[in-house]
Amino acid sequence: MGEKDFKQDGAAPFSEENGRTATMAGIDPSELEGLTLYEKKCVLINREIDSNGMGRYQWYIWCLCGFGYLLDLLWAEAFGLVLSPLEQELGFPGNQSGNISVAFSAGLTAGAFVWGVLVDIVGRRWAFNLTCLISAAFGLGLGGCNSYSAFLVVTAFVGFGIGGNIPIDTTICLEFIPQNRRFLLALLSIFQPIGVVVCAAIAYGFIPNYSCSPNFSEANPAPPCNHVAAGQPCCTRASNMGWRYLMFTLGALTLGVFILRFGVFRFQESPKFNVYRGHDDRALAALAHIARINKRPCGVTQADFDALTTEENSTTSATELIGAGNKQLQKSWKEKVMIELARYKLLFNGWQMVRLTLLVWLTYICDFWGFTLAGTYLPAVLAQKNGSINLTLKFTYRSYIAIYAPGIVGVVIGALMYGVPRIGRQLTMIISSALMGVSMFIFATVNNEATNIGVNVMEYFFQSMFNAVLYGWTPEVFAAPIRGTACGLASFWGRLFGIIAPLTAQSLIPQAGLHGDAQAQNRILYLAGGITLGCVVTVALLPNKVLGRQSM
Repeated sequence: MGEKDFKQDGAAPFSEENGRTATMAGIDPSELEGLTLYEKKCVLINREIDSNGMGRYQWYIWCLCGFGYLLDLLWAEAFGLVLSPLEQELGFPGNQSGNISVAFSAGLTAGAFVWGVLVDIVGRRWAFNLTCLISAAFGLGLGGCNSYSAFLVVTAFVGFGIGGNIPIDTTICLEFIPQNRRFLLALLSIFQPIGVVVCAAIAYGFIPNYSCSPNFSEANPAPPCNHVAAGQPCCTRASNMGWRYLMFTLGALTLGVFILRFGVFRFQESPKFNVYRGHDDRALAALAHIARINKRPCGVTQADFDALTTEENSTTSATELIGAGNKQLQKSWKEKVMIELARYKLLFNGWQMVRLTLLVWLTYICDFWGFTLAGTYLPAVLAQKNGSINLTLKFTYRSYIAIYAPGIVGVVIGALMYGVPRIGRQLTMIISSALMGVSMFIFATVNNEATNIGVNVMEYFFQSMFNAVLYGWTPEVFAAPIRGTACGLASFWGRLFGIIAPLTAQSLIPQAGLHGDAQAQNRILYLAGGITLGCVVTVALLPNKVLGRQSM
């Protein structure tokens, strides 16, 4: 089911003076012609949301969804930053170093799929809160792990909670912010580099000061205790608490986000979700609550919905999927299952939807492949390169802050380019993905203080710009009944290849690890950069007609 454009001109905005004699909730009836009943209700909801503007409720939603984005890369970056001290203490071989990323990506994959589907079945509210609770509980447990196997299992559960954040948060934000503020969807991604900078700053405070000596970046690092005889000097838990302190701190931050979402803010279920499920009364109650928080009257009433229901000129759907409303409540479980399965067919309803869906999946696959390897191995490669030119571990971790901070600017630029004529979403994604991939090829050829930092800044800057536009654009092009599912499936395919990527990469690493092996380091960089360049092709082939439409 595609989305319907509607005219902006000719509809008198709702006000107490205008009333509803010539219009319905401020909408000219001619604008509703040819729409299904569900789509007509969505137009009324859209106009009501638009009339709120960016009120207090909208800003609360935007910030809380932003915290979900913050947690996404905060945790992803953390595993790259703790990889080396963890390897030094626990003593797992270098060709198993990718298992941390595999475990996290496996959890992310399951989370993206499960939460992406559940958000369209049980609603946005439960998924919005539970993802944070699960991540917080297992995140706090990571700091207590004493074996590599235990660390991997707990990491997977952290990933399961985090995996639902992006599809859920973009879906929620899209359905609550006004149409003329869509650039804020892209700007949500500003929280991701902020999360990375926060993680890097905390790691800078803990890891260099609480790591084994000699540390993993020095010429002769202290060996793991399970590799030497009892009584020999080695890297003990007590002398290597930095990475544990980092895990405890990040778990506490995640718990704080859950408390804000569940205990402080009263989140309303999406009106469009309630309408789709046949709960018009709940949708109207949510709109009234939003208007009350924003200190304004609500412009849609039950009478408006009733007037739509009694009309005889609504377009009927090919299935009872969209616009079924209250009829869905009267169906058997078997019939409801068939309706859910029919909903997924909308992703492949016609050649344009097939093309769009497959290209979005391929874009996520190439993107997640590239930045998974970058997040997992670039910190380790930078530490090894800096160590080879006698730069301290403290300098390297301080450099991470300088590398990731410009990503904030990258997100802002991506959001600003969102609506620039002749550039917009598509060209911005093409340019940024190309430069992201090229930067990793350049990093393989340089090794001095300035260029090591500069090329990493370039990679993360354009990665942030690309993902800002991609994550904001994806939910726009799918209708509300399949929006969460579509975003979740796109993330699922990306996360799935985020599992395959480190498995492929670690097969290129010798058992001794990356320490002192420039060729192994370069193989990782070429693998990451090459696949990332695939985004250039997939984005260039996206159908232009789907950009910038009104969401239903």
